[in-house]
Amino acid sequence: MLWISCLPTASLFFLLLPCFPGQNGGENEQSTDIISVWEGDSISITCSMKFSENEVGTYLRTSIQPVNVIYVSKQNTSYILPALANRITYSMEGRNLSITLHNVQESDSNIYLCTKFIKSQGHHKKLNGKTTIVVVKAKTSGVVEQSPLYVNPQQGQSISITCALKSSHEDEGIYLLKTHMKPEKVLHVSSQNASTIFPPFANRLEYSKQEKKIVITLHNLQKNDSDIYVCAGVVKNSSHLSVNRSGTMMLIKEVEQTHCSNSSWAFYGVIVVVVLLFSALIYYCLYRVDVKKCFQKRKPNEIYEDMSYSSRRNTLVRTNTYSIDN
Repeated sequence: MLWISCLPTASLFFLLLPCFPGQNGGENEQSTDIISVWEGDSISITCSMKFSENEVGTYLRTSIQPVNVIYVSKQNTSYILPALANRITYSMEGRNLSITLHNVQESDSNIYLCTKFIKSQGHHKKLNGKTTIVVVKAKTSGVVEQSPLYVNPQQGQSISITCALKSSHEDEGIYLLKTHMKPEKVLHVSSQNASTIFPPFANRLEYSKQEKKIVITLHNLQKNDSDIYVCAGVVKNSSHLSVNRSGTMMLIKEVEQTHCSNSSWAFYGVIVVVVLLFSALIYYCLYRVDVKKCFQKRKPNEIYEDMSYSSRRNTLVRTNTYSIDN
């Protein structure tokens, strides 16, 4: 768990940063990253640093029970929270500050916020930048229970995911997150039952909440909905996110083309009618030709007729040679 120990005077500036008013200016970066890892892995979070004339420095802090994790000034001087000093490294990459947290623990699960600290018109203010939700899955069961472990629906079907906190815990909000193929937020429900449904599932999601259990139903599932969905809870009096260690693996099956649409049926119907008409026309033409041949007067065989006539003629005019002599 993140904690703050007694710090030297040189560190007071770092501790006073949260006291300055935060503003959402035009320079804010509203993007959100989601990182899901197992305990013992390492993660990297990147914050942009523009090094403008008024910029004082950049720091990374947690949103759940806000704590400043690391601060890097424009002059590249830094301060790291003592509790994490042996697990955090950072480097400057162009205009980006890359922060790496090693050997992550379940207690590192949190919502991290990149914040720029600038001086404007003699006043200090904060500009909130990119948000990163870190989900560290412990190898032992946590306080969030989730079911089912695996679903394999077809495109267009619906499924339900149940998130529940163990009886001894009270939530201040529950997230449903996609964590692997395309990490993004799906749903957030606060303890007052105020909800935010994020764009990928707008008009495709409904939920019901009863005490410490929430049932989330996803409708009209598409192929790109395949992912691992993880329930993450903000537990009261806890400094970090509590997440389910396994989540729900969803693999969408493509629908086999077993039937044609109405437009396809109409198209194929027209083709069948045309083929039938064409076949009937050919049959009719062939039939008419055969009938004509049957009733057509045959021409006599001229060669046979001539031979027959000559033969008969020779027979009729043949003279009796014996009669002449008499």
